[in-house]
Amino acid sequence: MTPRAADRARYDRATAALDAPLAIVDLEAFDANADDLVRRAGGKPVRVASKSVRCRALLERVLARDGFAGVMSFTLAESLWLARAGFEDVLLAYPSVDRAAYTELARDPKLAAAVTVTVDDVAQLELIDAARAGGTEEVRVCLEMDTSLRLLGGRVRIGARRSPLRTPAELAELARSVVRRPGFRLVGLMAYEGHVAGVGDAVAGRPLRSRAVRAMQTAARRELAGRRAAVVAAVRAVAPDLEFVNGGGTGSVQHTAAEAAVTEIAAGSGLYVPRLFDDYASFSGRPAALFALPVVRRPGVGVVTVLGGGYPASGAAGRDRLPVPYLPEGLRYDPREGPGEVQTPLLGSPADDLRIGDRVWFRHAKAGELCERFEALRLVEGDRVVDTVPTYRGEGRTFL
Repeated sequence: MTPRAADRARYDRATAALDAPLAIVDLEAFDANADDLVRRAGGKPVRVASKSVRCRALLERVLARDGFAGVMSFTLAESLWLARAGFEDVLLAYPSVDRAAYTELARDPKLAAAVTVTVDDVAQLELIDAARAGGTEEVRVCLEMDTSLRLLGGRVRIGARRSPLRTPAELAELARSVVRRPGFRLVGLMAYEGHVAGVGDAVAGRPLRSRAVRAMQTAARRELAGRRAAVVAAVRAVAPDLEFVNGGGTGSVQHTAAEAAVTEIAAGSGLYVPRLFDDYASFSGRPAALFALPVVRRPGVGVVTVLGGGYPASGAAGRDRLPVPYLPEGLRYDPREGPGEVQTPLLGSPADDLRIGDRVWFRHAKAGELCERFEALRLVEGDRVVDTVPTYRGEGRTFL
């Protein structure tokens, strides 16, 4: 029996009494992936990206482990919810214009002490001030810098379009605006190099593209390390008591951790290891989060139909954004139908061994987006479900 076949047998036994569709997290794989992130971080704390987990129980589990500290959240409403639940260090990684949430933040000492908001424009500071509604709590602020690689005099850009702030002078100028403005305290700097951390460099069957990606990422890491160090020095000259410099992502943990200017690493997808993280040469993890769909039809030889399945991931549309049939091995989509909103036909010889009511296990292309489809995660140890925990959705929270 192959390791994957053994996993399928375990998962089927563990969930035999449950009806599919359902989602699981293999705790042994989850914990092994957490250990690997800590190892690659080389002694620097790992801040957990909540958008890649979207389950409070699993956020608490990983933060109880040595080597992890703090949460990186994705909306201000989520940040306040987590802080109320007892999470004491929440960095909102994206600018917000949620005026009602800013009113709460500025009025509540507990929330204001736990939550740090990210800005990259004076207009965002003005919006926060306008939303205070009499609240006097000091707002903790983090600046974000652009990490994209610019080539050919800036005519070619590689990387996400995030912050407009790129140079040490630009970051230092906004830092001065924060420091001069009453009611704010500059505590952090972040820089997410998505073109390094989130792009696979060992794509099966595409050696030329993989080689080009590796060359790009080598150049990007070199350029960014020098510029990030200069930016940090410029910002610290304005705010010497800066508490943290955050960088990285699952795909670049060890590289970012090697930069002296960086004090902590952000990661989250590496805990679940979704499909998009199979294409990396520098690390490998264990798939920990899966979902099962039941076989409801057998339309003919070499084909079965499962219930549901149309769970595409965000990003530029393409086949790499689709969940992949994982167990049993050898199943594939019908290219004329793909994964459907209500049902999904699957082709391949393993289909002939599946009966009505059997289940097919899938991996999502991305990490936390799986939790937007399920209200609960079944936590598996060995061949037993040892706990059932709610996702954000299961707690009635759909922040985006």
